[in-house]
Amino acid sequence: MSRLPTAFEKLRTQGRKALVPYITAGFPLRDSTVQVMHAMVAAGADAIELGVPFSDPMADGPVIQRANESALARKIGTRDVLEMVREFRKTDTSTPVVLMGYANPIERMGATNFLAAAREAGTDGVIVVDYPPEESDAFARAAREHDIDPIFLLAPTSSDQRIGQVLSLASGYVYYVSLKGITGAGHLDTDEVARRVGKIKASTGLPVGVGFGIRDGITARVIARNADAVIIGTRMIQLLEDGPSEGAAARAGAFIATVRAALDAPDDESAALASAGQSA
Repeated sequence: MSRLPTAFEKLRTQGRKALVPYITAGFPLRDSTVQVMHAMVAAGADAIELGVPFSDPMADGPVIQRANESALARKIGTRDVLEMVREFRKTDTSTPVVLMGYANPIERMGATNFLAAAREAGTDGVIVVDYPPEESDAFARAAREHDIDPIFLLAPTSSDQRIGQVLSLASGYVYYVSLKGITGAGHLDTDEVARRVGKIKASTGLPVGVGFGIRDGITARVIARNADAVIIGTRMIQLLEDGPSEGAAARAGAFIATVRAALDAPDDESAALASAGQSA
């Protein structure tokens, strides 16, 4: 079994919501990734989504695309990402790590080889953006056989049929994409997110995480009223690129701390704490 069910059950019993930052492996530097991961966990992250660099990240906006290009320029490949997970596991054996990427690197490595290597390194879940649920039954089954949770995306445009297909395959958690289009784009309609998340949760016992468009503590808290997890990606990459590379871990940790404080604060304190995250 992966670490994800244990992590979400612990949070549920505590009455808390999961904070899941995304970073691109190898950005801003090859050697900074593990440092950033540890800094985020120390600041309050409950799980980490680690992006596997790819040359055509079709679902990602320009910020994450730049991070992918930067990592690829440093020759960061799938096996390098797995080595980063392995290094992280030397001192953190409990925080779930989810790999997020695209099908091509997995197909080049071979799905079975990839899953075996990912599990050996300490991976808990995998999101393959361009694996449609209609064609992913074998991959999802193989992932679970390796104690890796296959995590799928749902969008505002997902039909009832697509929701059913995803829920029949998914484990770990379900990732609801709160915006139409690419990462980092558009306006977040929190009322619509609440309605859609409620509909998904009525059909599954899996935790539902919401990503795309969450940039600060106050938005994270609003989303967490209905979701089980908030996922922050584009804003994390902006923080990593906004300053010297050697300060990336400190910047990431400081921001995560403000979001964690906003998520955990009593209602009468949350607005003030969350507003601090907007200026991070």
